[in-house]
Amino acid sequence: MRLFVTGLPRVGKTTLVLKVAEEMQGLNLKIGGFTTQEVREKGRRVGFKIKALDTGEEGILAWVGSGYPRVGKYVVNLEDLTHVGVSAIRRALKNADLIIIDEIGAMEYKSREFAEAVEEVIKSKKPLLATVHRRYAGRFKNFGTVYTLTLDNRETIRCEIIKNLKTALKF
Repeated sequence: MRLFVTGLPRVGKTTLVLKVAEEMQGLNLKIGGFTTQEVREKGRRVGFKIKALDTGEEGILAWVGSGYPRVGKYVVNLEDLTHVGVSAIRRALKNADLIIIDEIGAMEYKSREFAEAVEEVIKSKKPLLATVHRRYAGRFKNFGTVYTLTLDNRETIRCEIIKNLKTALKF
C-alpha cells in the first residue's frame, strides 16, 4: 500500500499526514519517517524544519539565504536532511508499521541518500503515506494511489486514506 498526496502549497498536506499518524498511533501502530513544516518570521516563510516522527528529533531542511545546493530562494541543509530525514526513513524501514515521508520534492532530491531511501521504501512491503510536490507527483503514479488534495476534498481524502491503511494493516 503506497499512498501519495499532492496539491498546492498550504492546502493541508502536512496536516493530513499528521492527523493520519495520530489516528494510526491510536491503534498502537509504530509510525516512522518524518514531517516538514514551514518556519515563518513576521508572517513570511523563511525556511522549513524537518522532524522525525519516532524520536521527535528536529533539524532545518532549508532556509532563505546564500549557499548551495539551492531550490529557488532556499538553501537546502543536506546535513540535517540526512541526519534527521534519511535516518528516520531507514529506522522506519526496520521498525515501523507505517512509513510517512513529508515531503518528496526538489529540496529533498538534492540528497542522493534521500533518493536512495525513497527507492528502498517503494521496493519494500511496508505501507507508505507520502506527500509529493505537485511537479513530482507523476513520477509516483505507477507505484500507488496519488491523491490531489484541495480545500474541498481534504477531509474526504483523509478518511479514505485512514480506511485504506486500516484495511492494509488489518484493522
